[in-house]
Amino acid sequence: MWSRTLLFGLFALCATAQTPSQPPTLIRLIRNGSIKPYSDTRAPVTLFGMKSLSGFQETWLMEAHDSFASIENLDKTIANSLGDDSPSPPRTMIALYRPGLSYRPEQAIRMYPKARYFQVFIYRIRPGTDSDFADLVKLRRQALDAINLNRPDIAYQVISGAESGTYVFLGPLVSLATLDSGLANSPVYADGVADASVEARRKIAADGEMSRENLLFRIDPRISNVSEAFAADESEFWHGGKKP
Repeated sequence: MWSRTLLFGLFALCATAQTPSQPPTLIRLIRNGSIKPYSDTRAPVTLFGMKSLSGFQETWLMEAHDSFASIENLDKTIANSLGDDSPSPPRTMIALYRPGLSYRPEQAIRMYPKARYFQVFIYRIRPGTDSDFADLVKLRRQALDAINLNRPDIAYQVISGAESGTYVFLGPLVSLATLDSGLANSPVYADGVADASVEARRKIAADGEMSRENLLFRIDPRISNVSEAFAADESEFWHGGKKP
């Protein structure tokens, strides 16, 4: 099922971009795509590659764009250079940034250069339940704030290439150890808020959700290509290895 293996991936930021401060407006996700078209043509994007740690063993590529024109220009660059030799990706989808559903997105995007893993949540909801889903996400944010859990994420809504009602939440992790600091370490005063939120979320989810998945991905710098400005103090990680 598409939503089950929906991520990830590879982020594309423009090659001359500074360390990102705002999430890209659009992302194009490519399941089991190849880095070859980008490297062969020196396409003007920065590639951020990841491999799955759970679920199906896959590599995902994701491009970040500010507009559909940006996607078109990238495709033209690759097509003009490779022509018929350009491999067709197995499956691709385009998703739109949803700031209202994201949790501390500016903090999340600033973590990208230091991120080594991504926690990815994939939701598919029933038609006509978008408002209920927004309420569900709001309750989740309240629970995270109550326990002061530093786990920001960026939300995207799929607008082409997958079932309607598919949402992807991307949470950068500097280390997997970040996952060890969860609800078990929550302060006593937050228990009531968290419990009430869980109960309300359970009711909304039962009415609106069709499926939900939690996946982990490891960033692989060997199939990534980021600018020096993006890498900043993390250049050894991003640029220290030999490209395949």
